[in-house]
Amino acid sequence: MGCLDGQDVTPDIAIRPITLDDIRAARERIAGTVIRTPLVKLELGPDFPDIRLKLENLQPINSYKLRGAANAVALIPSSERARGVWTISAGNAGQGVAYAARKAGIPCSVVVLETAPLAKLDRMRALGATLIPVPVNEAWAAMGARAYPGMHGVFVHPFDDHDFITGHATMGLEILEDAPDVSTVIAAVGGGGLLVGVGSAMKALKPDVTMVGVEPETGAPAARSFASGSAQDFPEWAPTFVDGAGGRMMFPRMWERLQPVADDFMVVSIAETTRALRVLAEKSRVIAEGAGALSLAAAFKRSSDRGPIVAIVSGGNIDMSVFGALVCAP
Repeated sequence: MGCLDGQDVTPDIAIRPITLDDIRAARERIAGTVIRTPLVKLELGPDFPDIRLKLENLQPINSYKLRGAANAVALIPSSERARGVWTISAGNAGQGVAYAARKAGIPCSVVVLETAPLAKLDRMRALGATLIPVPVNEAWAAMGARAYPGMHGVFVHPFDDHDFITGHATMGLEILEDAPDVSTVIAAVGGGGLLVGVGSAMKALKPDVTMVGVEPETGAPAARSFASGSAQDFPEWAPTFVDGAGGRMMFPRMWERLQPVADDFMVVSIAETTRALRVLAEKSRVIAEGAGALSLAAAFKRSSDRGPIVAIVSGGNIDMSVFGALVCAP
């Protein structure tokens, strides 16, 4: 396997559907590591849609990524554990794998984007991970190749991994139990694993739920892929405080995974995301990172949707200086 111009070239790893049996088994497997996060109504008055917030920022690592990481690490055979585990991450997947690896007594390394926020870098180090900072292009290329020079051990892909995605799918079970009348679920898209996971649970149990992916205007390959009908790159990508979503490309394998479960994709502006971040802080006292606010920014634009809209607040790992500047700016 390898990587050509950052493109995903790993067709030898079979893609298979995520079943309810898979999801329910994962739920039991990770129960001692993740928490069942609350689903709370955002009270904004009659002029706004009925929005519920799935607060994954309250996980032990302040990100939903712990669900997938806990499941993937738990499934590493005992014969392989001494080799260690590694991943590639902008911060949250790295924290998740590091947290799960530390709990299992497995060494962990993270090839980390050098643009990752300091808060995420500090948390990964505190969890015992060895960090290898690399440029963004190099990291995306390594994701396609599933390899990086000098890295050994078991590789856990930060989104294109069946067990990782299945862990995320456990969130869908919780949403349906707490809001059985949900009509729309909105999730930020970076690699696409969150939307695939939650969408797999939703489509199995309530097929009429509308699954929506959302990206920032500075990185929207999924929306571009949806418009064109095939996996697309986003060469005009630009870094912003929305560091956990909005990638440079849609991996063809992830596009294949997304098609059966995703109904729509949206793009929101950085200004709209900033507004959503402020609303979360002011109305719900929620600290969200940029990617965590994308779903609310999109929900504000879907006032015609029937029934409750669930906006997944995917994480809250943001440098406090950045957060303060964003919520307090005039």
